[in-house]
Amino acid sequence: MTTTNRLTHIPAPEGVQPARGYTHVVTGSGRLIAVSGQIALDEHGELVGEGDAGAQARQVFENLRRCLAAAGATFEDVIKLTYFLTDIRDLSAVRVARNEFIDPERLPASSAMQVGALVRPELLLEVEAFALVAEPAEATD
Repeated sequence: MTTTNRLTHIPAPEGVQPARGYTHVVTGSGRLIAVSGQIALDEHGELVGEGDAGAQARQVFENLRRCLAAAGATFEDVIKLTYFLTDIRDLSAVRVARNEFIDPERLPASSAMQVGALVRPELLLEVEAFALVAEPAEATD
């Protein structure tokens, strides 16, 4: 178990097989931020990395970074990621890209699933995120 800032990571609760590539439990307190599933479109709506799961994942994580920043958060605040992949064999490439954005020593909880299709046929993955940020201090009179 590691505690950093307001978040506690519990990678292997008693009696549960240790996680590889994610943390079983992340807990904390603060303001919840939910980021809708992000896909590999750039700011102009153009697909990045057609046929390349790693390139698409880097764009997805860049989009997540921008969404988190808009809500006053960073990847350090992320407590849960959900991966939707059209081919689960691409998960290792996605994890490599994720590790460019998220400290692999403080991974969030996560789930990954293979899906039959995403909103556009050329998309290989979509990732959604949940984060917790500290509540702003209340002003005192």
